[in-house]
Amino acid sequence: MTLAVVIVTYASGQVIEECLRSLAPALEGAGPARIIVVDNDSPDDTVQRVRAFGQGVELIETGRNGGFAFGVNAGIAAAEGCDVLVLNADIRLGAGAVAPLRRALAEPGVGIAVPKLLDAHGELHLSLRRRPTVLRALGEALLGGYRAGRISRLGELVVDPEEYTRAGTADWATGAAWLVSRACVDAIGTLDERYFLYSEETEYMLRAGERGFAVRYEPDAVAVHLGGEQANSSPLWTLAAANRVRLHRERHGRPRGELMRLGVMLNEAVRMVGRGGARGRRHRAALRELLTMRRWPTLPGHTAPPSGYVCFSAQDWWYHNRAHSDFQLMRQVAAHRRVLVVNSIGMRMPLPGRSTHVARRIARKLRSVAKFIRRPMPDFYVMSPLPLPLYGSRLGRWVNATLVRVQVKAVCLALGLHRPVIMVTLPTAWDVVRPMRRHSLIFNRSDRHSAFPESAGEAIESMERELLRHADQVIYVSRTLMAEDRALVGGRAHFLDHGVDLEHFRRVPPERLPADLLAIPGPRVGFFGALDDFVVDFALLERVAEELPDVSLVLIGDANGPMDRLTGHPNVHWLGFLPYERVPAYGSGFDVAIMPWLDNEWIRYSNPIKLKEYLALGLPVVSMDYGELAAYADRVRVATSHDLFVKAIRESLSEGFPASPEQLRASVLDGDWSARAAVLMRLAEKRP
Repeated sequence: MTLAVVIVTYASGQVIEECLRSLAPALEGAGPARIIVVDNDSPDDTVQRVRAFGQGVELIETGRNGGFAFGVNAGIAAAEGCDVLVLNADIRLGAGAVAPLRRALAEPGVGIAVPKLLDAHGELHLSLRRRPTVLRALGEALLGGYRAGRISRLGELVVDPEEYTRAGTADWATGAAWLVSRACVDAIGTLDERYFLYSEETEYMLRAGERGFAVRYEPDAVAVHLGGEQANSSPLWTLAAANRVRLHRERHGRPRGELMRLGVMLNEAVRMVGRGGARGRRHRAALRELLTMRRWPTLPGHTAPPSGYVCFSAQDWWYHNRAHSDFQLMRQVAAHRRVLVVNSIGMRMPLPGRSTHVARRIARKLRSVAKFIRRPMPDFYVMSPLPLPLYGSRLGRWVNATLVRVQVKAVCLALGLHRPVIMVTLPTAWDVVRPMRRHSLIFNRSDRHSAFPESAGEAIESMERELLRHADQVIYVSRTLMAEDRALVGGRAHFLDHGVDLEHFRRVPPERLPADLLAIPGPRVGFFGALDDFVVDFALLERVAEELPDVSLVLIGDANGPMDRLTGHPNVHWLGFLPYERVPAYGSGFDVAIMPWLDNEWIRYSNPIKLKEYLALGLPVVSMDYGELAAYADRVRVATSHDLFVKAIRESLSEGFPASPEQLRASVLDGDWSARAAVLMRLAEKRP
């Protein structure tokens, strides 16, 4: 794999040329490499010096000083498919330093490799760190950083010189020079730009560790770090102290964040008194900032970044398929921002005569509400408010909105989500979010919900219109629906195609297929997903079972109605609902995958994620026609009637498909959810 060396510069004219000159000997034996300099709008001659250095250096001019993480992320974006070596401009890599880092990165479980750092005088620079804790902050305040570091529980800094003579792992390390694998970048995303100058690499490396990517120290790789700016600058020292608190608060919540603030304030106060005069100036400045610190550092001319994301989902995390776009996008966003997913608050009270499985649905919702708030993964919270889905009257809407808003705002306060991006997928959330304080409002126009058979049509349509008028950005998965809304939405409309969990939807070899699937005779024509009678054509499925008696029809998913009409056929095998984690193994055993949709308004404006999941598994696909399918005509057999649907299945089984499984999977490789989430975040966090 090619290596990309990403150097972030700002006012680096005095040091950048020496950094660049050190690269050629440092890269010997390390394989092919690109050199990318990302300049954050330097006011000096940095850009001119980089251009004059010669060919082989790629220059990215960001146009503004967005900070270290902003620059690194720009470099990562330009280095697609590469491992990335991040360097400060004041780093001088030693000869042959990169090859040992690459070897360390190749070890199982390693996602980040860091070198041994020396200062300008050739002395060891203590660069390895332990995980930040309140106890370590107090230990450093009372004993000093070096003395506290001798006791692992009391100090964050690793001070034992012996630890720097041998390879090993660390919780995190100084971010002046570090090599991160492409696998790690793809898995956890980019750096959090909210910290601006300090704590970005701390947060990233700790996040990597939580995702199973170790930080590896390699003493055979040596670099000189000139450094020194923080110790001599009150603003930088102040920012580093405040960001230490911000980091702890974001990772562990507000109460523990306040304890960390007390520990860091004690540290600064002790040093302010002990050093006094000019030497204590930076500690006095830090103490003032810590007493009244803003939530995030704000750059001149820029709005403050959001405190996180609140997503009002159209599904329920606890009992719906977690492949839905709300969940997939927010799981990716949680790698960068704190996320609160609010489970579906419904569109109508389920009642006998107009809803199916009324008792089961109410019981299921009550079980979800009983969980209230949980954290399934780092920085990803799920809450189930108690709703009263009375959308048929103005009073009912007001009561429900007030009840849900009180619950959501209380949770937001506890999580520190004071000014979040709010994303709404279910239109009934409009009454809830309308008065809420927010960074921006995103309407995820994933479907025409007013076309849902059980919805209170006029009321839902009214809420959809209000969201279309007032949302800062509206994202669509259907070009047809986007075109119809254009007059109302204008330039706020953006097409954001569904993604696919490429890592999850990998084909399982035949010997690892589930036993109950292997017991079903082939060939197998399969479907996985919700078997809802407002989207799935059950008459068509029955036709398939009858006209293809030698084919096994395998159905996987929860059903909202009786299945007797299908399971009465000997070649129909309904396996019921399966957890998301198990679906790819079953899908891998299909010979043909089908999408037997009804021809109605709901389907017309849809863009099923299922299609990309089928293709990621390399499966031949037969589908009834719908708007977004035109973009896949070269990869899918499309039918416009029951007769043609059955015929297309026969052709797929007898003739195969012109594209191989590998080609079908390759056709969706650019659709990973991390890329979709990055686009969403750019739209949601747009700056003037």
